[in-house]
Amino acid sequence: MDKMKMNRRRKHRPTARRWIQLYSALLHNAYLKGFAEGEIYQGKAKYACVPGLNCYSCPAAVGSCPLGALQNALSSAGHRTGWYIFGILLLFGTLLGRTICGWLCPFGLVQELLHRIPVCKIKKSRATRLLSFLKYGLLGVFVITVPLLFGMKENYPLPAFCKYICPAGTLEGALGLLAHPDNRDLLGMLGILFTNKVVILVILVLACIFCYRSFCRFICPLGAIYGLFNRFCLVGVRVDPGRCNGCGACVRSCGMDVRHVGDHECIHCGQCADVCQQQAISLKAGELTLKAPGRPVPEETEKPQKAGRIVRGIALGVLCLALIWFNFLDPAVKKTETDKEAPAPAAVVETGEDRTGSDVNGKGIPALDGPFQIRLPQEQNP
Repeated sequence: MDKMKMNRRRKHRPTARRWIQLYSALLHNAYLKGFAEGEIYQGKAKYACVPGLNCYSCPAAVGSCPLGALQNALSSAGHRTGWYIFGILLLFGTLLGRTICGWLCPFGLVQELLHRIPVCKIKKSRATRLLSFLKYGLLGVFVITVPLLFGMKENYPLPAFCKYICPAGTLEGALGLLAHPDNRDLLGMLGILFTNKVVILVILVLACIFCYRSFCRFICPLGAIYGLFNRFCLVGVRVDPGRCNGCGACVRSCGMDVRHVGDHECIHCGQCADVCQQQAISLKAGELTLKAPGRPVPEETEKPQKAGRIVRGIALGVLCLALIWFNFLDPAVKKTETDKEAPAPAAVVETGEDRTGSDVNGKGIPALDGPFQIRLPQEQNP
C-alpha cells in the first residue's frame, strides 16, 4: 500500500521540465507589479526579444515577442531592414530549435496545464498530422506576406497574426489588462475584432483540453520557424543508431505529430527517453548529455548532484535579481510612478510601431482591437 502511494506521489510530482517551464514563464513575466497596477512594463528591456511566445502587452512581460517583432520588421521592410529580429531568430533556432517550445515557452506551459484536465482525449492520427502543416500556411500568409505587402505597398503596418488570431495576446495582454479594476474604461474600446479574438481563444482553450498542445501543433508560426532548425540545433534529443531497434515506441508515446524523434514537429521534451526500452534516446547539448537514458551508476551521481545544486542556486539568484530589478529598481518603473501624478489627456491615433511605450491614461496600455492601435498624449497628436 505504501509503495502504491509512493508511486502515485512520484507520478504527480513536477518533473524537472515542469520546473524549468515555470521558471521560464516567471522570468518572461518578471514585472509582477504590472498585474497589481494594471499597466505594462515600458523599460528598455522591452526592446529585447524573449525566446518563447509571450505577448508584448502582457502586464508582466519584460521583453518583446519575436513573432510580433518579425511582423513589425517586415512591415517596415520598405524603410529599414530588421537585421536584429532575423539575427535573434537565427540565434535561438541554431542553439535551441523547438526545445524552446518544449521547455521555455510560457504559452506552451499553459497548453500543457489545460491538457491535464481529466476528460476524454483526442489521440493523434493522420488527420492531426495533416493539420500540423496549417501553421506553415499561417506563417507564410499572416506573418510574412500580409505585413510585407501592406508595409511596402500601402505603407501601413499590419501585424496580421497578432491582430486577427494570436490567442496569447488575447489571454495575456487584453484579458490580463481588463482584469484590473482601473482599466474598466477600456471596455468601451472593445469592438468586433476583439470579440472574434475571444472566440478564437475559447475554441483553442477547449481544443487544448481535449487535444495535446493544439495551438503549438496546428497554429503557432513561431514553432514553425523553430522547427526549421530542429535537424541541426545545438540542444535537442538524439538517437543512438547503434542501440535503436526501430520499434517505434518513442513515436507512439509522443503527443506531438512526429514521424521520427527530432523532426520538425519534435519539441525535444525528452519524454520519449523514458519509454525507450533500448535506452537509445538522450537529451544533449552538443557533446554534453543533459538527460541520459536509464539510471546513473551510484558512484557517478555525486558530482552531477553537486553541479545541479550550483546551477539551481545560480538560477534562483538570477530570478530574484530580475524580480527586484523590474519591480523596484528599474528607472522606467520609477518614471512611471512619477508620471502617474500628472497624467496627460489622451486621444486615439494610428501608429505602426508596436514598441513605442506610448500611454493610455498614463498606463502604457495598447488599444485592444490590435497591437498597433494605441493612444498618445493629445499634444503629440497634430
